Amino acid sequence: MKLHIEKLHKIANQKSRRIIGLMSGTSLDGLDVALCKVTGSGIDTKLEVENFATVPYTDSFREEIRKIFAKREIDFQQLCVLNPFIGIEHGKMILDCLEEWNINAEEVDLIASHGQTVFHAPKKQHALKDFPNSTLQIGDGDHIAVETNIITISDFRQKHIAAGGEGAPLAVYGDYFLFSKKGENRILLNMGGIANFTLLPGNLNPELIFTTDTGPGNTLIDAYMRRFFRKPYDENGEVANNGIVNETLLEALKNKSFFEAPFPKTTGPEVFNFDYVENAIQKSRLSSLSRNDIIATLTQLSADTIVSAIKRVIDVNETYSIYASGGGAHNPVLMKAIQKQLPAFTILQLEQLGVSGDAKEAVLFAVLANETVAGANVSFGSKEGVPGISMGKVSFPQ
Repeated sequence: MKLHIEKLHKIANQKSRRIIGLMSGTSLDGLDVALCKVTGSGIDTKLEVENFATVPYTDSFREEIRKIFAKREIDFQQLCVLNPFIGIEHGKMILDCLEEWNINAEEVDLIASHGQTVFHAPKKQHALKDFPNSTLQIGDGDHIAVETNIITISDFRQKHIAAGGEGAPLAVYGDYFLFSKKGENRILLNMGGIANFTLLPGNLNPELIFTTDTGPGNTLIDAYMRRFFRKPYDENGEVANNGIVNETLLEALKNKSFFEAPFPKTTGPEVFNFDYVENAIQKSRLSSLSRNDIIATLTQLSADTIVSAIKRVIDVNETYSIYASGGGAHNPVLMKAIQKQLPAFTILQLEQLGVSGDAKEAVLFAVLANETVAGANVSFGSKEGVPGISMGKVSFPQ
């Protein structure tokens, strides 16, 4: 153990660190693997993405996760066996990437693993007065460390909850360290399964940073694309573009307490799922609605709720630039619907800031791991949702 501690101490004192960031989101499409060179820490962080790949999940792997994903009633043995299994499989995927990139594991300092979220239950959602905010990510860090022989930092969200947050969104920390710019108010909009954004003030005051989930990003669109068209997502928004937004259904979908709840807030597929949409369809008496129209309406829902959330927190006397990432950034119908409602905003892809939008979340976990070993706490003030903390648990190889 002493040798491991000494190695970690050495890594912490290096000028830069090579860190592999991992992200597996609610879309369950695969594992994002970003090899990053991270220099410095905090607001002085500099980052270079050396290599990036998304390792697709097999159908069987994906179906094993779906047996317990976002479900209140599950087979607990399935949960138990998946925790080490996912860790081992993620470790193998990392080694495959390193081999493809012609890089030895010994050349990598750290792995930063988000894990696989299987249930997210903030107190505002579960409403159990005696219980705290909660979230669960599986894919055990010890198994990744042993499989790869690389020190692994994992389970980041638990410290966020322990410090009073909801375990999400965590992108705010990396967004601030990597993408803040003096003189420009920036909104970092990520549209994964769930959409969230970070507002970065142009005066660089960390106490004025704001972050929240807004509601569905792609989770509903993807779910209904799988059900109706046996496709993982609406490529280029083609299905939505061939449908007509049904205003009656759209209003029924918006009639959800989450959208009116105070900021900041977080959510997940536990709330925005088939039951939520089907109940809205039944209440609207629209059982004969075409498949294309449903996809078009779900796309508009994501756009409207994103825009509504942004409008609630901006200063109308200020100007803002939006930098989009995640799968939704590749959907021109969704992007056009957002731009139409925010005509004064400049909306760009995150690539304009030097990081691939697809790699962003994996990159941000590499930044969090860098802070764990080499950073100092940054104060974001006393506002809810952004405690000034370091996150992650350390797992050593054998």
